[in-house]
Amino acid sequence: MSLILSIETSTRVCSVALHREGILLGFSDIHLEKTHSSLLNKSIRELLENCGVTLKDLIAIAVSKGPGSYTGLRIGVSSAKGFCHALDIPLIGISTLQALALRASRIHSTPGFLFVPMIDARRMEVFYAIFDSQNKSIRPPVAEIIQEEIFKDYTSEYTLILMGDGVNKCIPLFKGNEKIKIVFDILPSAETLGILAYKKYVDNKFEDVAYFEPFYLKDFLFKKPVPE
Repeated sequence: MSLILSIETSTRVCSVALHREGILLGFSDIHLEKTHSSLLNKSIRELLENCGVTLKDLIAIAVSKGPGSYTGLRIGVSSAKGFCHALDIPLIGISTLQALALRASRIHSTPGFLFVPMIDARRMEVFYAIFDSQNKSIRPPVAEIIQEEIFKDYTSEYTLILMGDGVNKCIPLFKGNEKIKIVFDILPSAETLGILAYKKYVDNKFEDVAYFEPFYLKDFLFKKPVPE
């Protein structure tokens, strides 16, 4: 049936989705008051039941690999690896920021836009990257303190769309800036993970289930970009 289950737990949103060959069949986004562990398995069970399928119908598990919340990423990746071991199916890791940018680009498709997904990294710091309208990387993921001049190299030519749970930190700096638009209602979701995951599945780009770890970014990076 070519079904891929996607799991997104990088922020306070617990999200799961089911795709067939990259086409969305159903998804669930729950904004948490508790930890992901209290709702994730229930959300997966209900999603599969609503779509009329079982775990045995899955060909792969996709998981948001980060950056994001340390605890949230650990829970999502551990669950995904557990399903892959039990079902003997491949694991597909997807960049949280790339999937978030894709979700925004499907809503705001105006030419000349760049998409800047942002994940809260505590205090005034955010994880962010920059993608074009074709979801191609323009700037790889970084962990950085938001400052007024941070996007000056891009705004002369493009309009930037900022989204994710880190955008609240940008309001005092960019309010009224016509070249920087802040969108508050686009957060990480498994809804777009499955689109990217199916492309990786076709290309046989799988993770090593035994050794795969989340991409925490701040553990290995100190305000320097790294490749996705």
